[in-house]
Amino acid sequence: MADYDKVYKIIKKSFESAEHSDGNEQDLVVELRKSKSFIPELSLVAIEDGRIVGHILFTKALVNDVEVLALAPLSVLPEYQNQGIGLSLIEHGHMIAHKLGYEYSVVLGHSNYYPKAGYVPASKYGIKASFEVDDGNFMAICFDGNRDKLNGFIKYDEAFGI
Repeated sequence: MADYDKVYKIIKKSFESAEHSDGNEQDLVVELRKSKSFIPELSLVAIEDGRIVGHILFTKALVNDVEVLALAPLSVLPEYQNQGIGLSLIEHGHMIAHKLGYEYSVVLGHSNYYPKAGYVPASKYGIKASFEVDDGNFMAICFDGNRDKLNGFIKYDEAFGI
């Protein structure tokens, strides 16, 4: 909790010049922390040079009756981007998520970035969005290699406003 203000500022600064941003990612994190979907173990920070430079959050979502994770947001300060910090946060988050018993994570993001972390179009797992989105930007990963299709629409926490 002591880092919440620092994380808020990092998220805001990280998304200031982002190509796709609604400008409220930092406020979304504040709301998600208050929700039943929040998993403290999956709110992670990256530290470089003794300071927090990045943050990632995974929260609970549902596809049918299966609890999955929603990765949102991932943020790294602009001066620390393109150094592998984001991918390291994703990888570390995936390890913790798998240990906690989660099988899937879903992300709405850049089709040229998240595949580097193993994400594929969510449609391959039968996961559908309840909103219009390009198949290449709505992605999922299965941590245990299971290829079972969930065949349903994802239901995000109300904080997402979806």
